[in-house]
Amino acid sequence: MIKFLKDWTLPVAMCAGVLGYPLFVRLGFLTPALVFTMLLFTFTKISVSDLKPKPLHLWLLIIQIAGTFGVYYLLRGYDEILAQAVMMCVICPTATSAAVITAKLGGSAASVSTYTFLSNIATAIVVPLFFPVIEPHADVSFIQSVLIILNRVFILLICPFILAWLIRRFTPKIHQKMLGLHEVAFYLWAVALAIVTSQILSSLLNYSADWSIAALTALGTFIICCLQFFLGKTLGSVYNDRVSGGQALGQKNTVLAIWMAHTYLNPLAAIGPGFYVLWQNMINSWQLWKKRKN
Repeated sequence: MIKFLKDWTLPVAMCAGVLGYPLFVRLGFLTPALVFTMLLFTFTKISVSDLKPKPLHLWLLIIQIAGTFGVYYLLRGYDEILAQAVMMCVICPTATSAAVITAKLGGSAASVSTYTFLSNIATAIVVPLFFPVIEPHADVSFIQSVLIILNRVFILLICPFILAWLIRRFTPKIHQKMLGLHEVAFYLWAVALAIVTSQILSSLLNYSADWSIAALTALGTFIICCLQFFLGKTLGSVYNDRVSGGQALGQKNTVLAIWMAHTYLNPLAAIGPGFYVLWQNMINSWQLWKKRKN
């Protein structure tokens, strides 16, 4: 049983989020702390000198930004909610947990962490500029929007990196002990995933739009998820960074995406990132299974 739980941690976490919905949906306030601690353990393995922008990161940024406009204007003629929901899964920056899965898959956590910084900054600039065009009545100013997003980025991404550097620099014994607990970050992410899954279920239970649009959103986000992993891995192969490229472009910060949908767009569009959570973690589970098998 223990081996099964260890091998299939992510699917088990998602099932736990559904079956334990009444409990986990009340634990959403723990998510930031879980993400912070998870990244702290991950960043103890990365030095500042490892964070170097590469040509791969530029191409990934181009896909993220250009794809945002392309997907939205392609789908808006059919349905506005569908267009917003799928578009959110493209503009959404790389998940802060991507470094954890990347390290598990044998990729470069430093490369993914570098792109995570870049993609979050790009999102903080593009979202406040583009989203008011989609929803002109948004009551949040440009400066407020940027500051809110950057505040989330700073607390959940930059702060654990600074703390990890301080631990590495001034308390080497503690740093060595944390290196020996490298699996902790992965299991913390599993707990966070169970909580997020319960929140997705809550959104579905309260969904009030046409369910045919929900079905199309599920299909659209699945296609976008597979396409982003594929493009990331393909570009990553060119630069000998296949695993990192796939995770950087494919694994998204869906918690931030859901918040942005509620803040700037039609709240029903939040169902898009909700579906994306399921697809990206199914892909991650398959990749981890394949890694173990090989």
